[in-house]
Amino acid sequence: MAERQKKTVLVASADVYRPAAIKQLETLAAEVGASFFPSSTDQDPVDIAKAAIEEAKKQFKDVVIIDTAGRLAIDDEMMAEIQRVHAAINPIETLFVVDAMTGQDAANTAKAFNEALPLTGAVLTKADGDARGGAALSVRSITGKPIKFIGVGEKTDALEPFHPERIASRILGMGDVLTLVEEAERKLDKKKADKLAKKLSRGKGFDLNDLLDQFHQMENMGGMAGLMDKLPGMAGMAEAAQSQVNDGALKQMEAIIQSMTPKERSFPDVINGSRKKRIATGSGTKIQDVNRLLKQHKQMQKMMKKLTKKGGMKGMMRGMKGMMGGGGMPGGPGGMPPFKM
Repeated sequence: MAERQKKTVLVASADVYRPAAIKQLETLAAEVGASFFPSSTDQDPVDIAKAAIEEAKKQFKDVVIIDTAGRLAIDDEMMAEIQRVHAAINPIETLFVVDAMTGQDAANTAKAFNEALPLTGAVLTKADGDARGGAALSVRSITGKPIKFIGVGEKTDALEPFHPERIASRILGMGDVLTLVEEAERKLDKKKADKLAKKLSRGKGFDLNDLLDQFHQMENMGGMAGLMDKLPGMAGMAEAAQSQVNDGALKQMEAIIQSMTPKERSFPDVINGSRKKRIATGSGTKIQDVNRLLKQHKQMQKMMKKLTKKGGMKGMMRGMKGMMGGGGMPGGPGGMPPFKM
């Protein structure tokens, strides 16, 4: 909300049963730029919620988020407590947060909460582990309330608005290009992209510093598997890509580049046998890993050259086809060799 909608936000924890919960929320608030209202385990949750709203009014905050304790559907005492909190503050939104990995338990808990509170929607977390969307369908069917947000990872930017048609498209293997474009607009470093484009247009080569930047950009977009999951017709290949191009492999390649001297990064052709041995030792890898990275850089360099020629996007697509082995995964005949740990 703070970044995309320019809203000022205050958060408060009414979870008085886990001391760590309050500290965790304070840490999270600092990460996302929200104000944190302090509370302690010896306070009543209703008093915390009321005091947080009063403080938000004094600070002219746009949004107040009250985090309550997790509870089981069968815990009548805690369900009664959350009803008291709700009655005391009369929130505009009452969102039920459910772990998609809990399966049928998610549906049962949703039913109990829906009967106890006037829910306005649900937030589905760990949805990246529920490939077929079963939990989302169950919660929606039982409560009759919409899924408003969905968590597809562990980082804060992995929480995104829920678009049913986009999720359905992913499940059917049709990709989710709209979400991919929105993520690119938010996460890609436009200044670095412009700088690279100008560099290439002036005839300067694509060096290993540029490749390292591309790895960082890929990580920001959720890695290779995260990108492929959103491309039409590629969802079935996302798992295979993850097995070959995982976070560990990217980190390994970053370590290799970071073990090079500035001259070696800018002029990879100077890297001879003795330099490769030193780089492998410094990065904790093998000479074969260094050779593989240098080969991949050469292929990427050729593709970037095509971008600067008349062919433009068509040239890039031809280059990608060659790297993908004529339509297969990296490592296919004539394509990019597979990334290995």
